Parts: sequence; C-alpha cells; structure tokens
Amino acid sequence: MEATVREWIGHTAVDPNGDKIGKIADVYVDDETGRPEWLAVKTGLFGSHLSFVPIDGATADGDDLRLAYPKDVVKDAPHAEPDGHLEPQEEETLYRHYRGSNGHQRMEGQAMDREAMEGQAMEGTTGGNERPSSDDAMTRSEEELRVGKERQETGRVRLRKYVETEHEQVTVPVQREQVRVEREPITDANRDAATSGPEISEAEHEVVLHEERPVVDTETVPKERVRLGTETETREESVEADVRKERIDTDNAAQSR
Repeated sequence: MEATVREWIGHTAVDPNGDKIGKIADVYVDDETGRPEWLAVKTGLFGSHLSFVPIDGATADGDDLRLAYPKDVVKDAPHAEPDGHLEPQEEETLYRHYRGSNGHQRMEGQAMDREAMEGQAMEGTTGGNERPSSDDAMTRSEEELRVGKERQETGRVRLRKYVETEHEQVTVPVQREQVRVEREPITDANRDAATSGPEISEAEHEVVLHEERPVVDTETVPKERVRLGTETETREESVEADVRKERIDTDNAAQSR
C-alpha cells in the first residue's frame, strides 16, 4: 500500500472540483502500523508552503490524484514541520481542522481509530452513529495567541571623514627698521671723537635696516574622537490574528411521553 501511494510523489493533487492544489512532495505513514496517512502537498506561491492532507478518500484521476477536501481547506490547514514525522499533537490539530471542514465523512472514523490507539478505552456503544466515550464529559479547547519577536536589519549608518578647506585671516604685528638722522652739538664729551679725523674730507657711513615679515605654516592638532553607538528605543505594536474556540451546546433528543 505504501509503495503504491509513494508512486504519486511528484504528481499533481486536485480537489473534488478538479481545481489544482499543488504537487505531492511526500507521504507520511503511521509510526505503529506503517499505514500511509498523510500527503505533504506543495501549496502557495511557487510551492513555497507545505500542507498536510489525509490520504483517506483520495482517488486517481488520470495522472492526478483527486483528494477528498476542497482547495481552500487544504491551504488553510494548520502548519506542521515537514521533517518526515508528525508529532501526535500536530496530527490531532490537523484531524480537528479537517473534521470541521465537512470535506469527508470518513475523517470521523479515522479520528476515532487514532483515539483508540492513544489508549482511550472503547466502552460499549449505544448503537447507530454515536461515538464511544470513556467518561461523561468532553473537553472544550481554544486557540491562544503566542507572540514572539524577531530581530531584523532596518538600515546602516557609516562614519565618513573628509577634508574641508577653509580660508582664515589672522592679524600679526610685525616690526620694520627705518633710518633716522640724529644730530648732536659738539661738547666737551664728544669733542675728541669729532676732531679725531682729518679736518676736511669725504666719508660714508652705512646702516643696515631690518623688518619682520609674517611666515605661514600649518600644524595638525587632534581635536576630538568620534564613534558610532546605538541606543534601544522600546515601543508597543499591536498584532492581530484569528483564533478558533470550541463551543459546546446541548442537543436534547429526549421525547416526552
């Protein structure tokens, strides 16, 4: 049986209306019985998603395999890790999804077989289509949101150093020597120096003049250190998702006499 089902890997799965669901990627079997139970079908854009569909009720349709569930029911099936094995909790979640889809009546019996294998005592039935139960109560479950966080890159900031030239003007005081003629009368103090030379002659006397001129040079001086740092800002964001809740109603079948 398993080998026969595995021949459909790579073929196209369609729904009861003939609408294409996706390519069959794998076949999952029951760990205890070895009986094929689930088809892993590639769905979504470019087959990027893997949906699990019960094999029960599937029939050949030429080269395609016609499944017992509508296309939208398969695509809305709960996610399970495609690691070659379905955990009991993942299977129960999938069973619950397909039972609620009204896609195939045999799902009810298949789910009951699974409950029996999990050790629930099958006590006497009351006949008809009533389901056996081990106690007088049923469990109501709800889906709850589990919100996590992921870290992702939002941008990059770089430090870039470049050279900018500015023109500066500085006033600098400079000195310059100028010639000045000084005359002094002949006195007893300078008479000997005044008469030490010839009486009448030609002579020259030279004085060197100096001046200061500004000289410009540059010196590199460190001014500050610059680095990039990060700070964390915390804000609150709202997330939304649909959750399913089971409701329990009474169905009074008693007849008054």
